Amino acid sequence: MSNFTLKIIAMISMFFDHLGYAIYEKFSFFNYIGRIAFPIFAFGISEGYIHTKSKKNYLMRLFMFAIISQAPFMFFTSIFNKEFSLNIFFTLFLGLVSIIGYEKCTNKYIGLLLVACLGLTADTFKMDYGYFGIFMIFIFHIFKNKKVLMNISFVALCLLKYIPLYIRSNFYLPYIFLFICTCLSLIFINLYNGKKGKNDKYLLYGFYPVHLILLYLLNIIFI
Repeated sequence: MSNFTLKIIAMISMFFDHLGYAIYEKFSFFNYIGRIAFPIFAFGISEGYIHTKSKKNYLMRLFMFAIISQAPFMFFTSIFNKEFSLNIFFTLFLGLVSIIGYEKCTNKYIGLLLVACLGLTADTFKMDYGYFGIFMIFIFHIFKNKKVLMNISFVALCLLKYIPLYIRSNFYLPYIFLFICTCLSLIFINLYNGKKGKNDKYLLYGFYPVHLILLYLLNIIFI
């Protein structure tokens, strides 16, 4: 399974996730499908770090589309959430910063502290997926050549996120299903063959803000 195929699967999953909010204006069964998307995008950042010709340009591209996507993201999230938050490109950007920062640190303990601080930053500024997103990107990077450890660490991170939510919500069962569906993304990630596939550098960058605007318009016109 090529990087292009993974990206298409993630985009379809993300679309269903957001479609559910556009139709129901709250959590729905569509969100279970949507849990597959972010881990694949996070994995894509770790792969992008390895294969990009210019890490500086990669960072700038992520940040530029984070800025471009913020207004569509705020319009869309206003359907179901009135609180301010930053879109997923900010999370992906900070995740890439964490990888670059860690690799530049000669003392890896300081590098790990940097990653932890960036995770806290993502939570503080209410970036989509917060610390969970930053740590996931870092896990895919640090264990890129150790699939067993990558899978175990990924599941452990998901447990760290969902089990407290499950307990605090008085054992709300959907959190268990969200955990399971998030972990299902590993099936696709482990099928990755290391090949790029079709040249699609700007496919996700364009799809993300455009589909958010279209779903927002769908909601205000038809729902």
